[in-house]
Amino acid sequence: MKLRPILLGVLAALLGIVLQILYMRRFEQEASGGSKIELLVAAQAIERRQPITPDMLAVRAVPQAYVDDRAVRAVDREKILNLRAVSKVPALQTLAWTDVIASTDDQRDLSTLVQPGNRATPIRVMFEESLELIRPGDFVDVIGTDAESRSASVLLQRVLVLAAGLDTTIERSTDKKSATRTSLLTVSCSLQEAQLLTLAQAVTRLVVVLRNSNDPRVVESPPDVSRNQLWDPVARSAVQSANHRPIRLGEAP
Repeated sequence: MKLRPILLGVLAALLGIVLQILYMRRFEQEASGGSKIELLVAAQAIERRQPITPDMLAVRAVPQAYVDDRAVRAVDREKILNLRAVSKVPALQTLAWTDVIASTDDQRDLSTLVQPGNRATPIRVMFEESLELIRPGDFVDVIGTDAESRSASVLLQRVLVLAAGLDTTIERSTDKKSATRTSLLTVSCSLQEAQLLTLAQAVTRLVVVLRNSNDPRVVESPPDVSRNQLWDPVARSAVQSANHRPIRLGEAP
């Protein structure tokens, strides 16, 4: 009978040790960013418009806390094979769904081009002549002007173009007869960004400006520009300041 209390005490001690070990492991896991998820990375530099092949891909385990929703999981490897890179992907960089688009010169269903978590959002923009130079796979910034053109606001930056008119191919058609002028672009954006663009189209006029595909930088909280800044020398000089000069690729900002 005396052994029973001793046995229960030993079992309680063992249980406490096991729970302590489990707690420490969980604490260490959370402190390091949680459980690891296998992501695809570029095993070598992938050039823009280059089809992605198996030898270009490698796998890296990353703590869950540091995983972006746009990152391509290792389990989705087959889904991105033969897709083209929309911009240069440096070696060892994690691949994102925004890095890839249509794989061939054939027309693709628009739904297959939308990155997981994003939405294909059509927008009608001004200056349709310039849109002939914008192709699916390009990145643009979207600017909205009010109905009376009193001010211009940057609505979105570095938005991926999925289609120009009804064209979803990266390569430009050599058939001049098939080149039709359009004022409609379809871009890839989040659901809330789609709401913003929907409202903007109802009350403003939209303009898109083309970006360098290899430039990932965005301007934090860009200020609106008003009509007054066109004619006020002091206000205009602030917009034209050296801080806004172009930066060459590879040059420190």
